[in-house]
Amino acid sequence: MRISMRRALSAATASAAAGLLAVSAAGPAQATEYTSALKVKGVQYDAPGSDSNRCSGGNTKDEYLTIKNYSRTTTVNLKGYVVKDAAGNRFTFPTNHKLEPGDYVKLRGGRGTDSDAGNVVYRQNCNFIWNNDKDTIYLVKPTGARADVHSYTKRANDADGNGYINYHG
Repeated sequence: MRISMRRALSAATASAAAGLLAVSAAGPAQATEYTSALKVKGVQYDAPGSDSNRCSGGNTKDEYLTIKNYSRTTTVNLKGYVVKDAAGNRFTFPTNHKLEPGDYVKLRGGRGTDSDAGNVVYRQNCNFIWNNDKDTIYLVKPTGARADVHSYTKRANDADGNGYINYHG
């Protein structure tokens, strides 16, 4: 009886240890998206009106991604951060643009003048980046690590059909 009790305890201990390993292994992978102070707050993936990527008179400026610094204490410099989609279209923040805690920036399509005070950076490209039906948004740190990732479909994520999806409040 003693041997079978020891085996039962040993099996229970091994099972509990395996469960703890599974939980601790799943924990960081699940939280990877949220380890960054910078996150995608929302995306206007479908610019209002008929899509026109003409640099003069087009509406690519109305397509934008809002990135917010959710840290309470750390200022983050966007220089070197990359925003890209599932097809590999990408934008790298080329210059210093510092986000204070709680601050945000709108990354807009089209051409324009970047402004820290206006919380806006332009991609200097008149092509749309986000698909109107579905896409994946990647925010990548200068180190190459992912800061935030979101996939969307118009049908599943945009209940009111206004072309805007909110991710982090």
